[in-house]
Amino acid sequence: MSQFVDIGALEDIPVQGARLVRTAQGCVAVFRTADDRVFALDDRCPHKGGPLSEGIVHGTSVTCPLHNWVFDMNTGAAQGADEGQVGTYPARVEGGRVLLDASALPRRSAA
Repeated sequence: MSQFVDIGALEDIPVQGARLVRTAQGCVAVFRTADDRVFALDDRCPHKGGPLSEGIVHGTSVTCPLHNWVFDMNTGAAQGADEGQVGTYPARVEGGRVLLDASALPRRSAA
């Protein structure tokens, strides 16, 4: 069963930017697209551990700031010649608030 929690106002996330959400289960990067859609992904790039929350958002993709790997925010899959995957989590906007499905987060301790 989904358990959506309010993590803040949509306006708190820059357009084509991200905010880092620290949870007991780990860090999640919550992204806002140019058309105000939100996506939530693991914050750690599988290539060299780069912080995706500091990456560049373009369309529904994010580029890792370390070595330019590009991930589809819909699926978490690396694009192009790169191979890898990051976890994705249900997120939505209701009444100008960003909601994240806390029940879908991995069960691990925070670093």
